[in-house]
Amino acid sequence: MSSLMNSPMSSSMRSPMCNVSFWRRTCAAALVAVCALALPTLAKAADPIRIGFSMALTGGVAPAGKQVLAALQIWRDDVNAKGGLLGRPVELVYYDDQSNPQNVPGLYTKLMDVDKVDLLIGPYATNMVAPAIAVLMEHKKTTIGILANAANSKFHYDQYFSMLPTGPEPQKSFAYGFFELAAAAKPRPKTVAILAADAEFAQNAADGARQSIKEIGGFDLVVDQKYPPTTTDYGSIMQAVKALNPDIVYVAAYPPDTVGIVRAANEIALTPKMFGGTFIGLLLTPIKAQLGPLMNGIVNNEVFLPGPAFTFSGTLELLHKYQEIAKAQGLDPMGWSYPPLGYAAGQVLAQAVEGAKTLDQVQLAAYMHGHTFHTVVGDVTFGKDGEWTKSRVVFTQFQHVTGNSMDQFKDTSHEVIVWPDQYKSDTMIYPYAEAKKP
Repeated sequence: MSSLMNSPMSSSMRSPMCNVSFWRRTCAAALVAVCALALPTLAKAADPIRIGFSMALTGGVAPAGKQVLAALQIWRDDVNAKGGLLGRPVELVYYDDQSNPQNVPGLYTKLMDVDKVDLLIGPYATNMVAPAIAVLMEHKKTTIGILANAANSKFHYDQYFSMLPTGPEPQKSFAYGFFELAAAAKPRPKTVAILAADAEFAQNAADGARQSIKEIGGFDLVVDQKYPPTTTDYGSIMQAVKALNPDIVYVAAYPPDTVGIVRAANEIALTPKMFGGTFIGLLLTPIKAQLGPLMNGIVNNEVFLPGPAFTFSGTLELLHKYQEIAKAQGLDPMGWSYPPLGYAAGQVLAQAVEGAKTLDQVQLAAYMHGHTFHTVVGDVTFGKDGEWTKSRVVFTQFQHVTGNSMDQFKDTSHEVIVWPDQYKSDTMIYPYAEAKKP
């Protein structure tokens, strides 16, 4: 008996109660082990996908940069309302680059090496995007530059993509339509003055003007001048241009110099047969209102405006959301050009992540090269150097602007599309002196 009591019990000899207790303990231990393994995965799934960028929130191009930021924040909220990306919420990590290209490399290095963001986007503007590309190439990271003209034309980096409708010839797209209009005008203007800020974007546009003049032919370049971006007095510059009496004055200018050049041109009664080009400031509603009738007759490059031919799925909804934010933050009240393209950059990134089902930078770039993306600015496909496969740049003319009310720019009735024909909403008034009449 004693030996029986001291020997271990076989399973068949255990009581039913002992079996239940044993299995409860076993199951509990197994559940703890499974949970221990699963918790890191669950925690990872709940972690936000962090998207990093720098943005011009102070400095010369901040009025546009703030609009782009607002658009990206709207996009983030829209994505998160639908469950995020890959089942994870989206978080934006950003810094103010102060509209200074020298700040950009350090900020993007910090985003990658210190913040260790999952994805990158931006920055905004050619001057800031170009130095960012150099850093991204070293790290093999992918980005979508926002409103940067020909920023990748020297690097040819295959993980850079552009959110600007300039197409496969980005430099030329900012001028070609302007000179096609000139070539078709009667009497045909012949002599040309090019005036451009000595900075990346403006010089790219000026190069496009030179290419267009050469390709179309029949023009004589009599002035080709650049000026420092810090210039504040444009009177003497415009007087020098007027002294040579060119038929065409093509200008590539940033927001502050847009105002200075347009005012100076009116003060000296500059009246070439055509005046305009790429006045970035004229994409901003407060500057349009500030200049008012001084803009009449100017033919200007536009990257996006909500005309009938440019209203796509989600366009008006985005603009409505943006305009509500603009009221609260004191931003451009209309937001025609910048918010749609900023939001579209987010849409492309989201569709690439969901389509490729990865955050791997190289795989995302490969996916983006091979697919079409549906955005608030229309369908987008990318070709050489990450540029759009087809240009959708238009040229507009300011007509019959009176006074300085912003209400004139709630629609496109005073800024009509004059080129190309497929998007045209009215005919260019020519010459400039005639078009200046209210």
